[in-house]
Amino acid sequence: MEFLPIERAAEAFQQPVTADEIQAVCQRVFGADVQSARELGSGMYNNTYRVAVIGHERPVILRIAPEPGRQFRSERQLMRNEYASAPWLTAIAPLMPRVLAADWSHEVIGRDYMVQTHLDGLPAPEGLGRYSRTSWPSFFRQMGAIARKIHGVRGPHFGPVAGPAYSTWSAAVAASLEDIAADLEAVGLDSADLRKVAGVASQHRAVLDEITEPRFLSGDLWTVNVMLAESTPEPVISGVLDLDRTWWGDPAADWTIRMALAKVDERESFWESYGPQDRSPAAVLRSRIYEARHIGAIRLERHRLGNVDTVPQTYELMRNVLDQLQA
Repeated sequence: MEFLPIERAAEAFQQPVTADEIQAVCQRVFGADVQSARELGSGMYNNTYRVAVIGHERPVILRIAPEPGRQFRSERQLMRNEYASAPWLTAIAPLMPRVLAADWSHEVIGRDYMVQTHLDGLPAPEGLGRYSRTSWPSFFRQMGAIARKIHGVRGPHFGPVAGPAYSTWSAAVAASLEDIAADLEAVGLDSADLRKVAGVASQHRAVLDEITEPRFLSGDLWTVNVMLAESTPEPVISGVLDLDRTWWGDPAADWTIRMALAKVDERESFWESYGPQDRSPAAVLRSRIYEARHIGAIRLERHRLGNVDTVPQTYELMRNVLDQLQA
């Protein structure tokens, strides 16, 4: 077996598995041995391997979740959440990998894992740069159309797809802010600013609860989770992957919307296919609360990935949002 793991520091969040463990997983799932396994470095949460299984024509993707004890409250059991999301994503099923096996038993290894079909193409961060920027608006129009399909799906409750479930949007937002704040405090980071935002959100529960219909939120859809077809004259989205942070709520709270608004450039074409934004005072207030939640999650992720030099920037960003909320 040819095994090509990524070397990481002992204290890194992502802890690799051994060649023997990958072999055991494939024996469990396919009843076959592994020819080769290469760890892919694009993911920042799960460990991801492209695996060639003896007797199988195409490679598969093996994704392995962090050990339960290493997972934060706000990021707990993301793989199980992704698995629970699949039946709700038929609107974009042709773009998504199929789940071949999922195992939460921890009988083979002490971590959740999922085996999926391999998506052809190039990761968009790599592939998009091969095209002239004059063609990039087409890419973002496709992103807008995909996001619109996802946000068109209606759900049974507010909160993460796999639960816990909340009857109101304000309760789901409050729980998410509390989980992120608790995670920040658990690793020794100051979360006082995020708790102030939670206080503002509590004062404006009625505005949050104007959102009465839970819609499907991708949680993490942007260029890093998109594949492009190879050898096409313009960028063509051929795959969407790693939607493990899905939840039910206000589409304006989705990471996709934040990224579409992040810069004034080709991504403005996103709105041509997605549709117009709600710019009412209530929507603006909600968007500021959502932005604070995103910043809190970014702060936690930067710490988790060891990017300590960039953590202080999140405090300045949060200060700006708090100033707007308290104005």
